[in-house]
Amino acid sequence: MGDEDQIRRTLAEYSHACDDGRFDDLADLFAPDARLSVLGNVASGRDAIRTSLAGAQPEGRRGVHITANTVVDVDGDSATAETDYLFVRATGVGAVEVVAAGRYRDTLVRHPDRWRFAVRAISILGVPDGGGGA
Repeated sequence: MGDEDQIRRTLAEYSHACDDGRFDDLADLFAPDARLSVLGNVASGRDAIRTSLAGAQPEGRRGVHITANTVVDVDGDSATAETDYLFVRATGVGAVEVVAAGRYRDTLVRHPDRWRFAVRAISILGVPDGGGGA
């Protein structure tokens, strides 16, 4: 599997782990000194990122992340990626609502076993000044 495919896998695993509430797996997708920026709040390090994401996605508020239009640029052992997303959640039997839409802006770094997030900045469509959402 090439670098771009491995990076796309990391991006997809983020969505799956978040949607499933597997926050230890989610935190493992980040480099030890990574940063996550959401709505102007920055979490630094895996433990802080895990706590931040678990707080934003508690049981009963989870849904499904749908991602598209990913553009990946690899430069040696680092890469950038931009991905559009929708986050939808059930409102009743068979009904869903769009909770958020926006863009992930990522910097990733190659580790011996996989590509990991060094920086993930999450923006929400329609929020001024590039604020973000989980």
